[in-house]
Amino acid sequence: MTVLPYKEQEASKKEQVAQMFNNISHKYDFLNHLLSGGIDILWRKKAIKLLKAAQPKIILDIATGTGDFAIEALALKPEKIVGVDISEGMLNVGKEKIKKLGVDNIIEMQLGDSERLLFEDNTFDAVIVSFGVRNFENLEKGLTDMCRVMKPGGTCIVLEFSKPKSFPFKQIYNFYFKYILPTIGNMVSKDSSAYTYLPESVQAFPDGEDFLKVYHKAGFTQTQCLPLTFGISTIYIGKK
Repeated sequence: MTVLPYKEQEASKKEQVAQMFNNISHKYDFLNHLLSGGIDILWRKKAIKLLKAAQPKIILDIATGTGDFAIEALALKPEKIVGVDISEGMLNVGKEKIKKLGVDNIIEMQLGDSERLLFEDNTFDAVIVSFGVRNFENLEKGLTDMCRVMKPGGTCIVLEFSKPKSFPFKQIYNFYFKYILPTIGNMVSKDSSAYTYLPESVQAFPDGEDFLKVYHKAGFTQTQCLPLTFGISTIYIGKK
C-alpha cells in the first residue's frame, strides 16, 4: 500500500514528498530535534561510527534533506560528500548550514531523484541515508540504484524509523506518534498532512527482517540490522 502525504491530490508519491518537504523545510530541523527529544542526533552519530573502520573517502548521502547526516559524516574525514535530494526547499536550508560551517568545499548538495541517480556505477566508497528510504516511491528500485553507484567492497548504512515491539513501549510510542506528534507538527509547520504522513509511512514501512529481504534483493550482502532505543529506529548495514 502506497502512503501519500496529500491524499486528495493526484500527483505521484515522489511529487507529493517533494512538495511536502518544500512546505516544511523552514521548520524541519527544529521539529526533528523537538519531536525526537534530540535523540535523532545520537542515532546519526552511532550510524556514522559504524563506517569508521572502512574510512570511506567519497560518500553519497541519499535524501540528504538539510544535510544533517552529511555534516555528521565529516567525522570520517572524507575527501568528498555528495548529498542528493528531491526537495529544493530542504537543499536551500542545507546549503546555508554548510556555508556557515565553512565545509562547502567538502559537501556538495544536488537536486536529484534518489531512485534515478545520475552517477556512474561503482563511484562511492559508502552510501548513507537517514530517514529517507521510507519516502521512496519504489523501495527496491531505490536501493538497487544505491547499490549500483557504490564500489565493490563499499558499505551502505540506512537509518530509518521502525516499530517498537515490546510492551509498554509499543503502546506509548503508538499513542505519541498517532496523536501528539501530528498535533505539534501541524502547529509549528502549518502543514497538517506532513506530520500525519510520518506515522502512517512508518506503519506501512517494512522494517527489521522484512527490510533486510528487500535490501538483499537489491544486491546488498552481509546485511544486518541494529535496533536503537527500544526499536524506535533501526540501522541497516549492507556490503557490496
